[in-house]
Amino acid sequence: MEPGRIVSKKPIGPDVTMYGVFAPDIARRRRPGQFVIVRIAGQGERIPLTIADADPEAGTVSLVVQSVGKSTRQMAMLEEGSSLLDIAGPLGTPTHIERFGTVICCGGGIGTAPLHPITQALHEAGNRVLTVLCARTAGLLVMVEEMGKVSDEVLVMTDDGSRGTKGLATDGIRIVAGRGPAVDHAFVIGPPVMMKFASAVTRELGIPTTVSLNPIMIDGTGMCGCCRVTVGGRTRFACVDGPEFDGHQVDFDELMRRLSAYRDQERSAMEHFGGGCRLTGSGGHGSEG
Repeated sequence: MEPGRIVSKKPIGPDVTMYGVFAPDIARRRRPGQFVIVRIAGQGERIPLTIADADPEAGTVSLVVQSVGKSTRQMAMLEEGSSLLDIAGPLGTPTHIERFGTVICCGGGIGTAPLHPITQALHEAGNRVLTVLCARTAGLLVMVEEMGKVSDEVLVMTDDGSRGTKGLATDGIRIVAGRGPAVDHAFVIGPPVMMKFASAVTRELGIPTTVSLNPIMIDGTGMCGCCRVTVGGRTRFACVDGPEFDGHQVDFDELMRRLSAYRDQERSAMEHFGGGCRLTGSGGHGSEG
């Protein structure tokens, strides 16, 4: 079987799909926090996707994709048995894993997918893992069962109270941190605004915090420079220096401004896609038509 073949496809939320992709070298070498770059077709963009899980024996990696733009919607059209044009990785600096003691792992929406392998590794390293999973509403929560298997405790928070406790990520962090014993480290992954406010709370509580800046990556190799972020007053590149950084040092306001830099191009691409661009290629490479 050629690398890039989709061996499984499962919807796990509204416009969110988990793919099992055959990539034996990546499955064997990947470490928590790392990602891959995939291309759907020859003229398509490079999509950075975090490795949510891996099975070295089967030679597969799990990729969770939310259909929000042209390329991710194209990928959503690929079925089991189809192939990605290419998949490169593992890329990025792996998460620093050690036995901290008690850790909070906070995932917002689709951010739970990249948080899963980190939580898994922290649990295996002997940490007491307190997980907070957040979303606007119950239907947007993903991988709750999988996170429960690698956590000592899971607190589910929804903005509207449709599942778990009503409240935000910041509320969940305060709840679990207030139960004792003292929390030694926090890992927070989700939308930038969520990471910004969660990091403000952990700073107030004196908890060292790691965030993942996956959303800003484009090229994934440091060549394009689009993932420039300011961390501790220094310019860093999310794809090669990260994607993980000290959440108390990230300039989130700058980050969120940069995320909107290509809004017009993204809108244009989606309008073209909606006008008839589609993928074909059952069992082979996708092609635009």
